[in-house]
Amino acid sequence: MRRTLFDDEHEMFRDSFRRFVAEEITPHHERWEEAGIVDRDLFRAAGAHGFLCMAAPERWGGAGVDDFRYNLIISEEIQTAGVAGSGLGLTLHNDICFPYFDSLTTDEQKDRWLPGMVSGELISAVAMTEPAIGSDLAGMRTSARRDGDTYLVNGSKTFITNGINADLIITAVKTDPGQRHRGISLVVVEAGTPGFERGRNLDKVGLHAQDTAELFFDDARVPVANLLGEREGDGFTHLVTNLPQERLSIAMSGVAAARAVLGWTLAYAKEREAFGQPVGSFQHNRFVLAELATEIEVTQSFVDRCVEALADGELSAEDAAMAKWWCTELQKRAVDACVQLHGGYGYMREYPVARAYVDARITTIYGGTTEIMKEIIGRSLGV
Repeated sequence: MRRTLFDDEHEMFRDSFRRFVAEEITPHHERWEEAGIVDRDLFRAAGAHGFLCMAAPERWGGAGVDDFRYNLIISEEIQTAGVAGSGLGLTLHNDICFPYFDSLTTDEQKDRWLPGMVSGELISAVAMTEPAIGSDLAGMRTSARRDGDTYLVNGSKTFITNGINADLIITAVKTDPGQRHRGISLVVVEAGTPGFERGRNLDKVGLHAQDTAELFFDDARVPVANLLGEREGDGFTHLVTNLPQERLSIAMSGVAAARAVLGWTLAYAKEREAFGQPVGSFQHNRFVLAELATEIEVTQSFVDRCVEALADGELSAEDAAMAKWWCTELQKRAVDACVQLHGGYGYMREYPVARAYVDARITTIYGGTTEIMKEIIGRSLGV
């Protein structure tokens, strides 16, 4: 079905970003997978080409174009190229971190941070998850105690995407340990902050090129001027406000990944023969491919509608939760079925479907598990 979401400018942007991926990411992807981290030059190159923080006002170096369809194109092209691990840091920087800096910062904070975020000189991350709390954000233990014009931050975070490379880390802390939701604030911890240390680059099953780290704070001195938002205690509200876009971002990548792996598998099924005929010509295999193609088309329509709703300020937490759990579960089903259709070759890392298999597994967990998404939806139904 023809998509009506994009106009000519979007397609020109797609062509440009596709070339960028081919020239700046794909040739290095294998090396970055082995290293467990992308070069910082990737962010600087993306910034130089105008692919970072596109919605940032021109005053701070951005294009001033607040149109999430450009973010969608970036997600789609990264998945189509089979370089999810190398590209995830870019989508996190653009889709998830930038909105906090865009909506919650003062002009003074924007002066300090936005130009570097747009150029790629400053890489961002967001630190919510802690070793003992999982999805229970209100139960976090990382604290920030006021000491003059600084906060003394103590605690730890884990599973932090961009955790090794990041220069600016949006960190959720308890400024009032006696409160659950109302005690949470967001502060930006900068690289080089005394008392802040990074732990190991975590050894993940997939997404190997994406640095994911533990973070430790031992009386880390963070300026009070690095508080996001107008006052302490509003951090949970800020997180809840931004989570729908974060979850939509994950959903967009999920359906794009499913479409990419289906494309690779269709090509393989037409060429690979068994018993004297292409493997795709067997009825069972045709049915599997037909089912995946149908689910992907239907899902894409819903995701495109969610992108429109986001632009109109109408994307609800429930809609985003539906998109997130459905798209990532579809991604997981699709890649599993496609590995099966590849046979033994589907288990070889030289084939993109094998890498897609391990890269997909985390998507139903990060950004809120499938179970949490269903809980959000279920509560909205009054049950």
